[in-house]
Amino acid sequence: VAIVGNDTLVATGNVEIFHKGSRLKASSITYDRGADRLLIKGPIVLTDTSGTIILADQAELSSDFSNGVLKSARLVLDQQLQLAASEMMRIGGRYTSLGRTVVSSCKICANNPTPLWEIRANRVIHDELERQIYFDNATFRLAGVPIFWLPRLRMPDPTLKRQTGVLAPSFRTTSGLGFGIKAPYFIRIGDDKDLTITPYFSSKNGRTLELRYRQAFSSGEIEVKGAISRDDLLPGETRGYLNATGRFTLPRDFILTFGGEAVSDDAYLLDYGISSRDRLDSRIEVARTRRNEHISARLINFRSIRAGDVNSTLPSVITDLTYQRRFTPGLIGGEGGFRLQTHGRYRSSNNPADSDGDTISDGRDVARLSLNADWRRNLVLPTGVLASFVTEVNGDFYHIRQDTAFAGSSFRGQGGAGVELRWPWVRATQIGVSHVIEPVVQLIWTRRNNNIIPNEDSVLVEFDEGSLFSLNRFPGADAIEKGPRANIGLSYTRVAPAGWSLGLTVGRVYRKQDHGQFGVASGLQGMRSDWLAAMRLSLADSMTMTNRLIFDSKFRLTKGEMRLDLQREDYGLSSSYVRMLADPSETRSTDVSELTLDGRYQFTPSWEASLNTRYDFVADRAASAGLNLAFRNECLKLDLAVQRRFTSSSSVKPTTDFGLSVDLLGFGGKSKRGPASTCRG
Repeated sequence: VAIVGNDTLVATGNVEIFHKGSRLKASSITYDRGADRLLIKGPIVLTDTSGTIILADQAELSSDFSNGVLKSARLVLDQQLQLAASEMMRIGGRYTSLGRTVVSSCKICANNPTPLWEIRANRVIHDELERQIYFDNATFRLAGVPIFWLPRLRMPDPTLKRQTGVLAPSFRTTSGLGFGIKAPYFIRIGDDKDLTITPYFSSKNGRTLELRYRQAFSSGEIEVKGAISRDDLLPGETRGYLNATGRFTLPRDFILTFGGEAVSDDAYLLDYGISSRDRLDSRIEVARTRRNEHISARLINFRSIRAGDVNSTLPSVITDLTYQRRFTPGLIGGEGGFRLQTHGRYRSSNNPADSDGDTISDGRDVARLSLNADWRRNLVLPTGVLASFVTEVNGDFYHIRQDTAFAGSSFRGQGGAGVELRWPWVRATQIGVSHVIEPVVQLIWTRRNNNIIPNEDSVLVEFDEGSLFSLNRFPGADAIEKGPRANIGLSYTRVAPAGWSLGLTVGRVYRKQDHGQFGVASGLQGMRSDWLAAMRLSLADSMTMTNRLIFDSKFRLTKGEMRLDLQREDYGLSSSYVRMLADPSETRSTDVSELTLDGRYQFTPSWEASLNTRYDFVADRAASAGLNLAFRNECLKLDLAVQRRFTSSSSVKPTTDFGLSVDLLGFGGKSKRGPASTCRG
């Protein structure tokens, strides 16, 4: 450091200056006190409080760095976007002006100096306060080739998360709508709300306006989405959909959630790639869950857009109120439970007869009040046997309207008790592997009740390792499993210190009498159920396989299910196969044999491909198939998707969809950056 005259200070070497959070590093700095300016020789690195970095070879700046000129300079925003120019001006500590500028977030190598994409402009201004970048006479180039020119352009810098403006467009081509482009426009209404307007135009006269409104509150949030369309698929008709969701916290730990859906016609959601749902669910619910207590109240409206369904004969309005509590009885110990529930389902039809042959009266309305109490106590017997005593009492009050077979009020009481014996055999080897074999016998007695209640909420029964030892295998309240029975099973578990485990379960149900409650596809029909065999294999390298089979004494398969999930760093595979017999009691007129497959493979750190398919072996054709190709690096995200739906109905036809989205990373703070390119040579 040297002082020249009375007003000049010269510092050379590794020089650093700090001023109000900003930091300047250079090889030589000369300070002229009279002119209050800095003459700086590089390499220069100037970092401000927002993390913005300026690199230059030489500069002349004011003492507070707010004004001045920098030569051969680069402006680096949020360690992503780079703006390079031969000359840069700092104006008022807010603006940075660059002449003849190259802008890109791509990494540039000496042997490949052309970035993947770049914007060249005669002039660029960065507004540090508003966090905006303004371009004059801008040209967008891809791999050095000019693509399009704009006289004026404004884009957010990487530090800005939400700002009114145009978002990245996406492209979609379908066999029904043709080639189309979506150009979303984001409107920042305030810090707590925004609106996105997306026009969508397709080559086959498709005109759509999509809207999305979001608002955050101190206690929750809402989101409303919708669209309105005119197209040649349904000429002359206005089509659209609306979806609204929300969640709020209420006093005393209650949570309010709601969601509503509406659509103009059965095919709209599929035609526009919004959703594959064929039954719409609108609901409002208030719930609270605490230790040993659950309270909920909900109102649900269903609407089916499935081909062949008649909404007037389906339960369109559902009401539920539930209070459930767990406790420890003081005298007898163990764990007790109590549940009070009201339930109602309403159909808009007034016909008390069954006109469509589904065994349910077209206009049946049901109201139910249910009381349930249960108790369980576990004991360890001297021989190492784990004994459990269980009991359960149910009371259901039903009132049924508009049903010629079941109209009126009725009460159904049901009681049951059981004892469960488990005898675990445990063995551990010297290398740390543990083996557990556990035979289980469960003896259940229930009082038979001859009251006949129409069964609507317990049609689909799952027979698996989770329900093998249950007092009641029906999922709802309309049906209760009757009669004395014995549930027997044997399980084996192997756990290795290397991180993999194997679990096997085999079991069966024996009954004193067949009450005809179960269908042929459930595996539970008859005095002796089919055999249940389940296997779960989990490996340390992120592979899990589950297999469940239900077969009769002659080894004929009733139901089969297989799931495989394998996830590695470079690839992944998820697959499932299900086979079920036809069963009219489960409203399934044909056998089911279906395979689903989802896979991904990462060719390079930037390129990844994924595919999905669903194949119907009964129909001997694919139901759907899709392929996605994605590229992501430090400056570009590209997604190309192809989806084919092969199935058809009276309202939808087989279609093929193509989708393309391109996102330039570095503008705004929304997209996550991918791996940076590697320089070689």
